[in-house]
Amino acid sequence: FTAQEVAHSLHISGKRLAKTVIVSADDRIVMVVLPASHRLIMNDLRSALEARRLEMLPEGELAKVFPECDLGALPPFGNLYGIGVWVDRTIADQGEIVFNAGTHVDAVRMKYHDYAGLAKPRVGRFSEIWASAAA
Repeated sequence: FTAQEVAHSLHISGKRLAKTVIVSADDRIVMVVLPASHRLIMNDLRSALEARRLEMLPEGELAKVFPECDLGALPPFGNLYGIGVWVDRTIADQGEIVFNAGTHVDAVRMKYHDYAGLAKPRVGRFSEIWASAAA
């Protein structure tokens, strides 16, 4: 499932559903949270993380780090795994956050303020509307 498909099944806009992306920044793993309708701008994230090398973590590695979660349905709580969390400003500016709860059939909706209190994310700008999502 794509994040956009999940948003559609929940009857919400892709702008309101948060998707979780895992990257390797130099020698650390980082969780990145952005709207389902957006795409990650790697150069902007690299700058925000002050990293020299940045790449998406391969699916095989995701399964090792998050064995209890369906691939593509990671909840945005990297702090539970000792992983830093970065949230795109677009998500942080919303009053609530909606995200997969580890499966493709379970989702959670909560106030962004409550989420931020639990996950303690850093906030930056590193995404843009994905052209096919805007169509």
